Amino acid sequence: MKLSTRTRYAVRAMIELAQNETNRPLQLKIIAERQDISVKYLEQLMAVLRSAGLIRSVRGSKGGYVLAKTANQIRVSDILHCLEGPITTVECVDDGDHCVRAVECAARQVWMKVQKAIEDVLQSITLQDVVEMARDGRQMDFQI
Repeated sequence: MKLSTRTRYAVRAMIELAQNETNRPLQLKIIAERQDISVKYLEQLMAVLRSAGLIRSVRGSKGGYVLAKTANQIRVSDILHCLEGPITTVECVDDGDHCVRAVECAARQVWMKVQKAIEDVLQSITLQDVVEMARDGRQMDFQI
């Protein structure tokens, strides 16, 4: 599984908003500069994130973007799902009718376990966790 550039950039933009301690809206150009993302590309990502209810825009001279919920209410999985859709390792995991061997296939059991592990990790991490990790200069501790 390889995440798209748009998903990686969206996660970085969301982390930037979560790290904003002023709680004032961040302008798109500031996020773009700090994260080295083109403003045009970031505009497209922000529209998707806004329509998913993860961020909101504030109009006016002091406008910009803010998180629509607190950082501890937004999970990394929320961001990925709004940009990528459901996480799928192989087609037969989500659709048992995709393959005639699905019922007795041992490999399918492996892919199901991998998909569940990925989903569990992404569900377990909030933006607040990432902000605290970055602030403290520590690595994520995962128990799988």
